[in-house]
Amino acid sequence: MTHEQAIKALRAANAVAAKAKESGKHPFGAVLIAPDGETVLLEAGNLSTVRHAETELARTAAKKYDPEYLWKCSLVTNFEPCVMCTGTIYWANIGRIIYGSPESTLLSLTGNHDENPTLDMPCRDVIKSGSKPIEVLGPFIELEAEVLKLHEGFWD
Repeated sequence: MTHEQAIKALRAANAVAAKAKESGKHPFGAVLIAPDGETVLLEAGNLSTVRHAETELARTAAKKYDPEYLWKCSLVTNFEPCVMCTGTIYWANIGRIIYGSPESTLLSLTGNHDENPTLDMPCRDVIKSGSKPIEVLGPFIELEAEVLKLHEGFWD
């Protein structure tokens, strides 16, 4: 996936997050991108504190596609996947994670908010403790303002 394709996919994930926010959900969104780096196969917004966009998307993808195909796909999300989401991506066999803003930035936004008790553990640390060489791309600092805009005032 090229840098330009990653930026386009991150903006698509952020658009899903905007829809989630409009529906009264947390402003997180994820898209599954096909091996061509362009085609959006699935999208998911956050549903609840335990039904994150990335876990919902990865579970749906694992039901719909075979593991060999998913290994060639990218899960793209506006914020770095948490430990739970990273584990689900790992078990679904999705070969690449692309995220816009880091988990540490999310922690600074949410603090100890009851609806998002963020763990400050980078997804790369979770991945390297496993046996699959999942590629991780992010953060994309040039998109951070776009990602953070959806969270302004949300966690107050």
